[in-house]
Amino acid sequence: MPARSNNVDSVLGDLRHNIASQAARLIAEEGIEDYALAKRKAARQLGVPEKDLPSNAEVEEALQAWRALFHDEQDVERLQRLREAAVVVMELLDPFRPYVTGAVLDGLVDAFSEVVLELYADSAKDVEIFLLGQEVPFDHHEPRRGPDAPEAILLLDCDDVPVRVNVYGHIAERSQRRSPGGQTQVRLRLDAFRAFLKNLPDAA
Repeated sequence: MPARSNNVDSVLGDLRHNIASQAARLIAEEGIEDYALAKRKAARQLGVPEKDLPSNAEVEEALQAWRALFHDEQDVERLQRLREAAVVVMELLDPFRPYVTGAVLDGLVDAFSEVVLELYADSAKDVEIFLLGQEVPFDHHEPRRGPDAPEAILLLDCDDVPVRVNVYGHIAERSQRRSPGGQTQVRLRLDAFRAFLKNLPDAA
């Protein structure tokens, strides 16, 4: 009986791995942001029931592996443009003491990667009024509801590089943001980000 149980566990483990890998591919190639949606779609494409799905952490691990495996010269150039745009927009938003997080720090990008900044302000309206005063076009998006959701998401472009600005209330700055997979997200202010870039090897 234990041998049968081990075989079942092995099959389920392989299935979860395959779903996680397929979900990671969908996220990287189609720009799907919702991990739950990516997992369900992956299960349907593999022709398996939408149960015993992998965790978000498993998908995130598979996504990191996928990006590392398929990292090419275009991604190197894309990463450089993202990092340059991040500095420009952080300088613009300096009155709000922005943080940068995400792909520009971990270095694993794909065609859908964007600059992600975090701001902590009295109100998202303050940030919007500031951008209007600077004549910077942006789109306001209402975030999905959730305990970790920002007050507003502002989308803008910097030399054709997409930038997402997540605006939170001041009290939320004490909380550490987490990725969909549950990993603690690194975030840096502008001076620390500049130091980070300065200390990168030439090949980065």
